Amino acid sequence: MIIELLLFGVLTGFISGFFGVGGGMVLVPMLLLAGFLMKQAIAISIMQMVFSSIYGSFLNAKKAKNVLKDGIIIGIGGFVGGLQSGLIVSNVSNETLQYIFIGILIFSIVKIFFSPAEHNEESKKQNKLVLFIIGFVIGIFAMSIGVGGSILLTPILVGFLRYDLKSATSLGLFFVIFSSIAGFTSMSLHGHMLFLEGAIVGIASLIGVFFGIKAKHTINSNSYKKYILILNILILIIMIYKTFIS
Repeated sequence: MIIELLLFGVLTGFISGFFGVGGGMVLVPMLLLAGFLMKQAIAISIMQMVFSSIYGSFLNAKKAKNVLKDGIIIGIGGFVGGLQSGLIVSNVSNETLQYIFIGILIFSIVKIFFSPAEHNEESKKQNKLVLFIIGFVIGIFAMSIGVGGSILLTPILVGFLRYDLKSATSLGLFFVIFSSIAGFTSMSLHGHMLFLEGAIVGIASLIGVFFGIKAKHTINSNSYKKYILILNILILIIMIYKTFIS
C-alpha cells in the first residue's frame, strides 16, 4: 500500500499545482477505489493538502501577489469554518458526505462552464465581510468532505467576483493553506486523522506540485478552462460510480 500512496501523492500534487486545488477532489476518489472508507480518505486528503498548498503557494507567490490580500481575508474565514469539520464528520454518515461531494462538483462544473476564462475589466474591490463569509462557508463544507475548498472557491471567484481563471486558482490554492490546517487540527482533535498515510501522500505530493505549477504557466487561459472542466467531469463520474453503482 505504501507504493500506491506514494503514486497517489505525486499524481495529486501535480493536479494540485496545475489546477490550483488542494487535491482532495482527486485523492478522495482514488483512496475510495483503493479500499479506504470515506472518512479515512478525508483524513489522508486533508493532511496531504497542508503539504501541497504551502509549497504550491510559495511557488505561486511571485505571480499571484495581486490576489493575496483578498486571499488572506477569505483564508481566515476558511480557517474558522474548517475548524468545524471534525464535528461534522463525527455526526454525518459516509454516504451523506459523498452526496455533498457530488453536489459541489456539479455546481463547480456548471459555473466554470458558463464563465469566461479571462475578464476584460479589472475585478472590483471586494467587501471584506463578504470575503470572510465566503471563506467561512466554503471552509465548513470543503473540509468536511476532504477537499481544500478551491473547487468551490474558483467558480465563485470567476463567476461572481470576476477574477481571471488562473488568478482564481492561485488564490484558491493559497486559501487551502488556511482551510487545510484548520481541518487537520479539527480532525486530529476528534480522532479521525491517519498521520502515517497522510504524511506519505503529502511528502510525495511535493514532487508533483513543482511540475504541476510549471506546466500551468505554459498554456493559455481557454485551454486551461477546458482542462479544469475535463478534470471535474472525470471526478464526478468516479464519485457517481462509487456512490450509486459499486
